[in-house]
Amino acid sequence: QLSAAWESGQRIRGRHARQSAARATIMPVYNALMLDATLRPVIDRPLGSVAKIITAQSWIRVSPDWITVTGFIIGLGAPLALWMEHYIAALIFIIVNRIMDGLDSAVARQMGVTDRGGYLDIVLDFLFYAGVVFGFALAQPEQAIYAALLMFAFMGTASSFLAFAIFAEKRGLQTTMRGEKSLYYLGGLTEGSETIITFILMCLAPLYFWFIALVFAILCFLTTATRVRYA
Repeated sequence: QLSAAWESGQRIRGRHARQSAARATIMPVYNALMLDATLRPVIDRPLGSVAKIITAQSWIRVSPDWITVTGFIIGLGAPLALWMEHYIAALIFIIVNRIMDGLDSAVARQMGVTDRGGYLDIVLDFLFYAGVVFGFALAQPEQAIYAALLMFAFMGTASSFLAFAIFAEKRGLQTTMRGEKSLYYLGGLTEGSETIITFILMCLAPLYFWFIALVFAILCFLTTATRVRYA
């Protein structure tokens, strides 16, 4: 009986070791295929240059948190513009919000990344994403079911992302594939870049909002499933 128990324990440990090795091999490749990882060097370079200019000027007293909050307030113009069916105006608000979102991270890397900044960034990002979808629901109430489906899918990607980050911190896992962050960024089919491209398409082709939302919701569900499987 002792021998059988020992052999069983060895098999379990071996299986866990193989699973860990597979995750360590597959996930970097999986992450590299996502747009965020591909675009990160391209985006970081100009934003980093602007951040250096901002932090080098003593008369400019701008903190990363200030940029985050200001960008969010500007982004709130998107759902309002969508409600009034001013899709190009909404697109401008979305783009400015995303530029500010990238800039706050660049400035934070110059001044020092903080937990407070990371917390604000995540919370306001998710609120902004939901706000844009809510704006489309207001503009096209007959298609609100698709907006609700996309919000439902967002809950999966958000929860799988944050839950993994909690346990990654507990286990001491780290990654710099998305740049220096205050928490672990787990990749997926639908990250920030894919979400913004989706919003841009929705603004440029609002009549097809329902179809774009449906396709992106499916991709979000796939992202949640792969994250759960990876975890």
